[in-house]
Amino acid sequence: MSDFFDTLETRDPAVREAALMAALPRQVAHAQAASAAMGDILSGVHAAAINCRDALARLPVLRKSELLVRQQASRAASSAQGHDAFGGFAAIRYGAGMPRLYASPGPIYEPEGVARDYWRAARALYAAGFRPGDLAHNAFSYHMTPGAFIMESGAHAVGCTVFPAGTGQTEQQLQAMAELRPQGYIGTPSFLRILVEKAQEAGSDISSLTKGLVGGEAFPPSLRDWFAERGLAVYQSYATADVGLIAYETPAREGLVLDEHVIVEIVRPGTGDPVAEGEVGEVVVTVLNPDYPLIRFGTGDLSAVLPGTCPTGRTNTRIKGWLGRADQTTKVRGMFVHPGQVAEVVKRFPEVANARLVISGEMANDQMQLRVETAQPAADGLAQRISEAVRDVTKLRGDVQLLPPGSLPNDGKVIEDARSYQ
Repeated sequence: MSDFFDTLETRDPAVREAALMAALPRQVAHAQAASAAMGDILSGVHAAAINCRDALARLPVLRKSELLVRQQASRAASSAQGHDAFGGFAAIRYGAGMPRLYASPGPIYEPEGVARDYWRAARALYAAGFRPGDLAHNAFSYHMTPGAFIMESGAHAVGCTVFPAGTGQTEQQLQAMAELRPQGYIGTPSFLRILVEKAQEAGSDISSLTKGLVGGEAFPPSLRDWFAERGLAVYQSYATADVGLIAYETPAREGLVLDEHVIVEIVRPGTGDPVAEGEVGEVVVTVLNPDYPLIRFGTGDLSAVLPGTCPTGRTNTRIKGWLGRADQTTKVRGMFVHPGQVAEVVKRFPEVANARLVISGEMANDQMQLRVETAQPAADGLAQRISEAVRDVTKLRGDVQLLPPGSLPNDGKVIEDARSYQ
């Protein structure tokens, strides 16, 4: 049996990129025509011209907050005004073409179409060792949210049988494992650890379980190793309810390989500007899904591109995995400051390569300093001019520190809250 889910995973990178860029203008045109919200957001865009990454980068980033606002406004409308639970983003409607819909915190509602493996999770499960004939113990929640269904549809596409365990009821789950003998676990890593520890305490035999695919929360190497010591090879997936699978871990354990049906950009937080390879930024996804055609969807997650390709032979781009949240908006002296404001200051000064706003001091005594990288520290009054721009943009006073290029950490932080809250 092949080590790969399909031949797409081992394509020449140039062939993959050409295929994605050929599909991109068609998806933009479809989004404009079939999704009222995307048609509004992309109004005036010539879809045929969006055929490369540079062109894509000029389109606006769609934030989850905008999804929520548009959905709330549409749901508040009367039926005569065209009530739409999805805020005009879905290209499908209630009925046979939408077997289910789900709610994420907000609430934000997501549609499910009829395509096999709708969220494309099968690729991640296959990389984690799931094979036809396996029984998968699915411990993601089956209540309102799509997590369990994302993985169940992927497991069915692989050829697995699924036990819909859901969350909680640890003793009953252990009984089912002991009696049904599943080969794989799907769910959060924290709940798998609880199951393993409870099984050890109770003497329950869950030795049939040898592999797992986890998601929904951080999965540190220490926990991965803890599972390995107990005979479990557990891998990480990165997916969201909005766009489905984004990336997945392989046996190489070197970052996460991107899915074959998404276009991923890493952008500077608070902007839509792509960063250099290796620099930490926000994960922005364009998904080639005709039913829910989100273009440049900002996940709010931080990551970075890893150089090279996966040692397993998969040739798609790799990212480092989840490195934190991109929304670093914070309140300073009673006023909100967000990464987009820092980006606006930087754009006013071509001498500035990078910047980081550091908030320090104790509560009720906030101190604000903008640390900027520049190769021209002796430029005429640069620090003073930047300080004036900071006040103009944020309406707050702040010091400016000039630093040589490469001085700031590569962690994706645009705003660092270093205040003492004790």
